[in-house]
Formats: sequence, C-alpha cells, structure tokens
Amino acid sequence: MRLRELVIDAWSWINYKPAMADPQRPGHRAFPEINHSWVPEPDRRRLAVYKLLAAYDNNQAGQLAAATGDDHGLERRELGDPAKLIDTTLGYLLGAEQTIVVPGAEHAEQHHGSAVADRAGRDDGGAPPPGAVQAADVQERLRTWADKELWPLRIQQAERCAVRCGDAVYTLAWEPAKQRVLLRTYDPGFYFPEWDDGEQDSSEYPSRVHFAWELPADTVRGLKARVRRITYELGPIGAATAPGITEDGRAIREQVAGADGDPALTVGDTLHPVTGMVQRTYPWAPGRPSGTTCYLTDAEWLLEDLGGAHDLYSLPAGKASYRVRSDGQVLDRLDLMCDFIPVVHVPNTIPDGGEHWGKSSLGTVLQLLDELAATDTDSASASATTGTPIVALSGARLPIDRTTGQPLPVRVEAGTVWQLSDSGRMDALDTSAQLAELRQRIDHMLTRLASNTRLTTAGLGSLDPASVPSGYALQLALGPLDSLIAAMRLARGHKYVLMLRMVQRLHQAGQVWPAGESLPARLVWGAHTPTDRTTVLADVVAGYGAGVFSLETAVRMLQEAGYPVEDVAEEVERIQKRAFDQAARLADATGDNAAVRAYLGLPEADPLPTVPLIPGQVTPDQAGADPQAALQATGRQATRARTDVPGREGPRTAGDV
Repeated sequence: MRLRELVIDAWSWINYKPAMADPQRPGHRAFPEINHSWVPEPDRRRLAVYKLLAAYDNNQAGQLAAATGDDHGLERRELGDPAKLIDTTLGYLLGAEQTIVVPGAEHAEQHHGSAVADRAGRDDGGAPPPGAVQAADVQERLRTWADKELWPLRIQQAERCAVRCGDAVYTLAWEPAKQRVLLRTYDPGFYFPEWDDGEQDSSEYPSRVHFAWELPADTVRGLKARVRRITYELGPIGAATAPGITEDGRAIREQVAGADGDPALTVGDTLHPVTGMVQRTYPWAPGRPSGTTCYLTDAEWLLEDLGGAHDLYSLPAGKASYRVRSDGQVLDRLDLMCDFIPVVHVPNTIPDGGEHWGKSSLGTVLQLLDELAATDTDSASASATTGTPIVALSGARLPIDRTTGQPLPVRVEAGTVWQLSDSGRMDALDTSAQLAELRQRIDHMLTRLASNTRLTTAGLGSLDPASVPSGYALQLALGPLDSLIAAMRLARGHKYVLMLRMVQRLHQAGQVWPAGESLPARLVWGAHTPTDRTTVLADVVAGYGAGVFSLETAVRMLQEAGYPVEDVAEEVERIQKRAFDQAARLADATGDNAAVRAYLGLPEADPLPTVPLIPGQVTPDQAGADPQAALQATGRQATRARTDVPGREGPRTAGDV
C-alpha cells in the first residue's frame, strides 16, 4: 500500500492484507459481490473485513490467500487457532449463565405477606418496599418471555458474531399470532444504519436502520436475482392506513378516509390544537403525548432494475415489491405503534469517540495468527522429512523391473533391505533439530498470543496448574483476563438494558402487559473464572451473622458464586420458613404474634377466646368495649383477690383496699 493510500479507520489493522490493498474496492478479487452497485461505497470496506474474519474462523484463510494471488495459499496449514480464540473469549464473556434481574424484585415478600400485614392492622411493618411487587412481576414476565424465545441460544449466536466480527445486531418484532415479541439476530454484514445529515456523533442512535442482502436467482421457481431491504424509520405520526392493491396488482398501503372524506386517524390519536400535528399517548409514557412513531418497510427489488445511480439508501420506490405479514398487513411504512426503532446494535469493544463499530477480538493479533499458521506449515514439512527421511545411497544394487529392465523407484519403508558394495554407503537427512526448533517457536507464539489477547496462558488452558504456587498467584495471573471481560461487559451493559426496556414496551403496545413506566432490567453475567466457593460461603456466613449483609444480599452472593440458587426471593422465603431462632427474637422484640407468623410464612391464626380465671374478671374484649367499667371492675377484682388470700379476713388498711 502506497503512502498516499494509507487509510486509518476502525479497520486499519487489516491494511496489511492484499485483499484490502485497494481502499476503494476492498476484496474485489476474493469477494466480488461486495462491489455491486447497490452496496454503499462507505460500507464496502466493513463488509470485506467481516468476510475475511469469517474465513479465518472457518480455516479458509489459505483459500482466501490463494484467491488474492498467493500461489502457496492452498498449502497453508490451519489448525483452528482463530476459532479457539473466539470460542474461549465467548465462554469467558458469557460466564456460566445469564440471568435477567429487575432491581428491587428480591425484596418482594411472600405472596401472603401484605395480606397478613393488613389483617394484623399494620400499615408498613410486613408490606414489601414500594415497587417491589411490580419489580418482581416484571422480572417474572421477562424471564418467561426469555424462556420462550430461547434467550441463551440467541445470546450465543449474537455474541459469537460480535467477538469474531466486532459487531452483532438484535431485532425485536411483535408477532400477533403468538402474542409476544420475537427476538432475532442478524449478521452485521446485513446491517446498514443511516444518520441524518449533520449528525456529529455516529455513536448516537440512528433515525433510520436498513437490513439488506441479495437473494440469488432460482431457475426452478422462476425467480430472478433480487435485493431485499427491511427498513425501520422514525417519523411523525400520520393518518391511518390499510392494505391495498395497485392497478398492476402490487400490494401497498393506502390512507383510510373518514366519513367526510378527510384522512382518518388511528384510534387513540389526536390532533394538537395549535400545531395540527398528530399525537399519541403510549402506554409506557402516560400523560406525555408523543408525535413520533416507527415505520416498518419490507420490500424486494430486481437486480436488473437497479443501475449505477441507485444504492441501498436510494432504491426506487416504484420498482419495489412489498411483503405481506402473517396477519395480512402490507409492510409498506407499517406503523409499529412505538416511538423507537426495535433494533439493538452490540459492539464487541467500547467504540472510540464518534465511532459506531466495535473491534474484533482477532483484530490486533491477526498477523500473529498468520505467523502461527506459517510455522505450522513449516513444522508439517519438517515432520514429513523427519518421519520419512531423505536417504542417499551409494554403491547399492537397485531392483530391476523385469518387464522394462529399468531400476524400480526406491522408497524408504519398514523392512526394506539394500545390498551395498564394499565401498557403498547410506546417509539419511536428519531434520529433527529443525522440527524441535519449530515447536519451540510455536510455543513462543502461543504465549505471545495469550499475552496480546489478554486471555493469558491460564485462560487459554496452556498453563501447568502444578507451576502455580497459590490461588493468589493464579488470581494475579488472571488479572489481564479480568480487565478484558470487564471492558467487554461494560460495552454491552446498557445495550441489554435498552433491549429489555424495548421488550416491555412492545408487549405493552400489544396490550398483553399492563401499562405504566418501564422498569430498568439488566442482564447479569455469570462468573467468568473459577470461584473459591468455600471462601464465599465463609464470608456470607460471617457477614450475615454479624448483621453486615442482608439475607437477600447473602443469597445473591451465593448465587453468583455458583451455588444452585434459581430465584433469590424464593430462596429467602424458604430460609425464613425455617428460621425459628430469628422468629423467636422477633417475638421478643415486637411482641407481635402476627408479625412472627408472617415472617415464618404461616397463615394468620384464629383469635383465641379469653376465659376469666376469677369470677367477675374482665376479659380484654370487655375492656375494649367499656374502659371505665373495666377500670372499676379491675379495682373490685384486686380487692377480692386480696381478701381471698388464706389467713386474711379482709382489708386491714385503706392502702390494702
């Protein structure tokens, strides 16, 4: 690459590749489809990088090198090192499990706690904290939805693509037939965000997002090559529309006219009296009307109808063929009844200022992987000459082919015997020393690879456990891995918060979840390194016993350490049902039997009848009905009690009375 063509951008680490030598036409020899007219020119370099990284992941880097002019590319040995790096990084990123958590849900009491508190006449002693019941309800709904949508599988699909390519994309769509939100993942090569003119920070959420790819020709079905584009776009709320058909039979959407002939509004929409703009109050924002909605368009274009003047962002609307959804809705600017684009882009790393795209985990070590593959190739050649050495014969009597009379080819095989003359000799080429050196070089490069990727030799599994003097030394050795995973999870944290907020709102728009403000929900990753569970258990016992930790926090620590705790609230409830010592201390502190029964998860006890031990004694029920009469009766009871003492005939003094 000449100096005047030097390009420094988010993919500069790939500039050394011959396939990327031309910044204007990257990969034009290996990936000619990238340079089709409909592909936007600024995105071609990114798409070429995605394809190149996929070739490394599938052990096809040698084929890629051969396609770009390397005559020895097909001889390249690829032993799966890139795929191992991707899978290892993915495993540490995801941890043992992924859990949806709504803050405050763990503080919700048992289902009967509030009822017991109300019957006991207490206002707040047994009631859960404000919002805890709602948080628990939302958490349960989100987890149920995640189970139906195969949440762990979708995360595996998207995050592996993010680790390999640097980017991953989720889409959310309301499915009327299933009455829930569908979660799907897309290859980032299909993702084309579009920002408005003058947008200064491309890390901001785009106002328009496209998904586009080519559909090959199908001669059996009589289909020509096509381009499919799915577009999500934010725009002002318009009049109501309905499916229609043009004169040439194409499905489109048409405005619905009212009784007076004017465009009708969707049910629930209103006109602003001053601006005349259509407004809508969404269920997640009560009292805050919005004038924005999201439109969905899904259409196809024939490649033969597209020329050099048309790219992805300017496809001719008159040539479009719109798709129809399962419920009969034509996907031509269909109003999705939400004021956000249900698309979430997940970068693998924290993007630089003003950038939108992440960096692949293979990016900075790609040349090292090439060196490793080259050394593996040399090692394979050296091992061939070591296992089957080159032999030089002198003064040997070679076997003759009886048919042709020519000497037969000489091969070194087990049991082969040659007759040598008195001055004959046999020499073998020994390449074992070179093979040993190549193996040492491979070990050196693997150590360098572990260091540069920050996965460490311990993380890659090449560290001998016997060489680690203590657990603290192992923890120090895993320090770079901890910082790597922390940075990767930081880049994803707010993305999953945004996704779970969208899931709540789309279910509210579908009128299957109650309306109200969306609660913050987050994805909790599992531990990425082995945890000393014995130490964690000792800390929990000591901290909870000393009153430093709450029971909810203690159970959460055990869950994160890998103990089989499925739900924190349920585990707390089980523990409290058997905590008789704590219940006894609660009874001593409050004297409230109802509070103790609520703490143990027991139903409210029936009131016990009070029987007077002395004739004429006032019961608590009578005392509550007439306090003055109870006071006089109590005095008479005390007098009678003193006169009834054996050996006492009656009161002796006024004080006794």
